[in-house]
Amino acid sequence: MGQINILVVDDELNVRQLLSKVLTKEGYQVYTACDGLEGLDLLQTISIDIIISDIKMPKMTGIEFLHRVKEMDPDIGFILITAFATMETAIDALKSGAQDYVTKPFDITEILTAVKKLCLPVQQGAPFGGNFGVGKDQFRVNSKSPKMQEVLQLAKQVAACGSTVLLTGETGTGKGYIARALHQWGLRSDKPLINVNCGAIPDNLLESELFGYEKGAFTGAVSPKPGRFELADGGTIFLDEIGDISPSLQVKLLRVLQEKTFERLGGIRSIKADVRVIAATNKNLLKEVREGRFREDLYYRLNVVPIHIPPLRERVEDIEDLVTFFLEDSARISNTNIRKQMTADVMKCLKAYTWPGNIRELENIIERCVVICSGNLIQVDSLPIEVREARESSHANQSKQEPMLNNAIDSIEKEVIQKAMNECGGNKTKAALALGISRRSLHRKLQKYAMND
Repeated sequence: MGQINILVVDDELNVRQLLSKVLTKEGYQVYTACDGLEGLDLLQTISIDIIISDIKMPKMTGIEFLHRVKEMDPDIGFILITAFATMETAIDALKSGAQDYVTKPFDITEILTAVKKLCLPVQQGAPFGGNFGVGKDQFRVNSKSPKMQEVLQLAKQVAACGSTVLLTGETGTGKGYIARALHQWGLRSDKPLINVNCGAIPDNLLESELFGYEKGAFTGAVSPKPGRFELADGGTIFLDEIGDISPSLQVKLLRVLQEKTFERLGGIRSIKADVRVIAATNKNLLKEVREGRFREDLYYRLNVVPIHIPPLRERVEDIEDLVTFFLEDSARISNTNIRKQMTADVMKCLKAYTWPGNIRELENIIERCVVICSGNLIQVDSLPIEVREARESSHANQSKQEPMLNNAIDSIEKEVIQKAMNECGGNKTKAALALGISRRSLHRKLQKYAMND
C-alpha cells in the first residue's frame, strides 16, 4: 500500500498545525491550506486521497469547496469540521458528498477514527464517490439491453411503494445506481439519501456509524453524534455490502426494520426512524443463511422486493453508450472540449471481452486508454492485453465453428437431395423441380457430393 496523502484546509493556523503534527505522526503525508482557493490550487499539482476541511472559512465555505473538489475528483474522501453541529448541517454535508463530519471542539481521536474509516476503501482500491459501486455518475437511465430494461421498469414500479428492496449482483454492476434511482423516483426524493458501505467499515465502528453515539460512549466521544439512520429520517438509507455485517449487528438491524426504533451507542433514549431501507450485496444471501452466517429472519425482512442486476457481459448492448459516457466524463474532468474517440476495432474488442469487473472495470480501462493515447483516436494497442486477446480468442472460436457449421449444412443438403432423387426415381429434371432449383444447379450439387451415377 502506498502512502496516503491528506489535505487539511482550515483558516485557523493552530488547527492546521495540530492536525498536521498528529496525522504525520500516524504515518500520513499531510499538506495544508488556509482556505478553499489555496486547497484547489494544491489539488492541481498533488494527488490527494482525503481532505479534512472546516466549513466556516473566508473566500469559500467548506461546502462550496466540497462541491468544487467533487467536480474535480469524486473519489476523494472528505471530512468536514463544523462548530455548528445541527442535523441540517450534517445532512447538507453528507448530501453534498462528504463521507463524515466532526464537531468543534473535537477530540483528536475522533479525527483519527474518521480518517481510518476512509483509509479502508483507499487501501482496498474501492472508490469513495458516494459508495455507489461504479464511481463517478454511473450508467445512464436509458438502456438498450432487454435485461436492464426489465430491471429499470421494475425499479420504477417499486420506487413509489416504499418497500424494502434487496439489490443483488456482481461487484461493479451498478447496484448503487439503482439504489439512487429508487430514491429519486420515489416519494422521498426531497429527503436525504444516506449511503453506508458496510463492507468498508470495521464492525466496531459500524454500529456507531449506523446508530450514532452519546457523549462519553467511548474514548474520543466528546460530544453526541447522530448516526446514519437518524440522518436519513424521512428519506432513504442505502446499506451496501449488507452481507458483510456481523451477527450482533444483524440483530440490531433487524430490530430497526421491525420496530422502526433504535438507541444511540451509550444512550438509553429510543429514537424513531422513518427510513426506507435499500440493501445491496454481491453474496448469495440464501447460501449465507444456510451456512449460518446470516440471519434468516433478517434476510426475509430485507428481501421484500428483490432486484437482480445482470453483469455487463449479459448486456453487451450497453457497452457503446457506456464508453461514450465515460469519454465525455473524462473530457469534463480534464476541463477540455476535446473528447477522444474509439476506433471500430477497439469497440469490437470491448464487446468481445467478458468483463469480470463489470462497469467499474470498463470505466477504469477507458480512463487508462485516455491517459496513454497520445492522439484523439484510441487504437487497439491502448487496450490491456486481456481485452485484446478476448477478440482474438473470439475469432479463433468462430474459425473453428465455421467448418463445423458448413459440414452440418452440407450433410443436411446432401440428405435432402438424395431423398428427392429417390422419390423421383432418379429423374434429375423432376428432382430439380421438387427441390425448387434449376437442373444445372442440381447437377453441380450432385458432382459436389459425388452422387452422380
